[in-house]
Amino acid sequence: MSVDGTPDPYADPVRFGQRLQILRERRGMSRTVLGGLVGMSAEWVKQVENGRIQAPGLDMVLRIAEALRVRDLSDLTGRRDMPAPLFQGPGHPRLGAVRAAVDALQIGTPVSAPPRPEHLAARLAVAWQARHDAPNHREIIGGLLPALIRDAHLAVHHAETPTDWRAAQSVLSQVYSLSQFFLAYQPDPSLLWRVAERSMVAASQSADPHAIGVSAWLMAQAHRDSGPGHYDAADSVTMQAIEHLAPLLPDADADVLAVAGALQFEAGYTAARRGQKGTAWRHWNEARKMARQLPQGYFHPVTSFSQAIIGAHAVTVAVELHAGPESVRQAARADASIIPSRPRRARHRIEEARGYQLDGQPDVAIATLEKAHQAAPETIRYNGYAKSLILEECQARAASRRRRASELAVRVGLLAA
Repeated sequence: MSVDGTPDPYADPVRFGQRLQILRERRGMSRTVLGGLVGMSAEWVKQVENGRIQAPGLDMVLRIAEALRVRDLSDLTGRRDMPAPLFQGPGHPRLGAVRAAVDALQIGTPVSAPPRPEHLAARLAVAWQARHDAPNHREIIGGLLPALIRDAHLAVHHAETPTDWRAAQSVLSQVYSLSQFFLAYQPDPSLLWRVAERSMVAASQSADPHAIGVSAWLMAQAHRDSGPGHYDAADSVTMQAIEHLAPLLPDADADVLAVAGALQFEAGYTAARRGQKGTAWRHWNEARKMARQLPQGYFHPVTSFSQAIIGAHAVTVAVELHAGPESVRQAARADASIIPSRPRRARHRIEEARGYQLDGQPDVAIATLEKAHQAAPETIRYNGYAKSLILEECQARAASRRRRASELAVRVGLLAA
C-alpha cells in the first residue's frame, strides 16, 4: 500500500488492466480523458482495466504510457527486465523522414554539381520564413529538412576551397539548428542530442560567430530542458558563447548582436528555473539593452530575438519564477500582436496562459490558449505545458470552463471528437 492509500502496482504482480487503472487514478485522469488521448472510448478503457480486453499492442501501450506520463514503460507493463524510458510528445508524421536523413551515411558523389553554400543559405532562409509564417510549421519544415540535410553535407564534402568549406559548414550547422526546432517535443531525445552536437561541431569548423552563437543557444536549451542536473552545463555553454562573442560586438552586424542578446536571455531563463530571481532579471535587463540596439522592426530568424520579443521574455522569466501576479503584470505590458512569427506568438500565448493559471485565473488561461491555437495549432499540439493545462481544466468543477477546455482539447487533438 502506498502512502496515499492507493494500491502499489509493484507490491504484487498485477495484470496490465489493474496497473493501468492504478496509474490513471493516481494521475487524477478520468477514463473519458485517457480514452480521448489515445483515440479510444471511455468504455474501451474500462474494459481493459477490468480485464475483459487483454493488454493492447505495443503501439497502444506506448500511447497510454505517454498520456499517463509514466516514468518508463516498465511502470505500466510491470516488466522490470525491459525498462524503457519514455519522453513527452507524440511523433510528427514527418519525424521518420527527418530521422532517416540525419542517420544517413552522408557520402557519395552528387548526381550533378554540388550545391553552392550561398544557394543553400537562400533555401535555408526560405525555410525559416516558412516556419514563421505557417500555422503548420512542423509539417512545412519537416518536408524541407531531408533535402537540406543531404545537400548541406554534399556542399561540405565537395567544397573546393577552404573558404567554401567553412561557408558550407556554417550552412550545415544552421540546417541542424532548424532541425532542432522540428525535433522539439518529439519522442526521440537521442536524435535531438545528435543534431545539437552536429550543429555545434559544424559551427566550430566554420568559425562563423553567428553559427557558433546559434548552436550554443540551442545546446543550452537542450541541457536546460533535460532537467536540473543539466543546469550547470546549460550555464557553461551559454557563458562561454557570450564570452566568445563579446569582443566582436562593437563591430557586429544585427544578426550577431541578436544572438548575443538571445544568449543573455537564456542565462536569465536558466537562472529563473533555478529560482534565482535577481540573476534572472539582471540577465533579462542586459538582453533588453541589447535589443534596443537592433534596428526597428528587426527580428532574428532563429532565436526570434528583437525589440518585439523582450516583453514575451519577461513573461517567461516571471512564470519560471512561479510569480503569478508578476507574470500577469508582464503579460499586460507585452504586445503579442507585434511578434511576427506565428509559432513564437503562440509560444508566448502559452507562457501567458501559464501565468494566468499561476495567478488563479484559469478562465483567462483557457482563453489565452485558444489564442495560441489560432496563431499556430502545431505549437500548442506539441507543447507539454499547454497540454497539461488543458487536460487539467477538462476536469474543472466549473461546467463552463470544463466545456471550453474540452472543446479546445478536441481542436488540439487531445480528446476525440
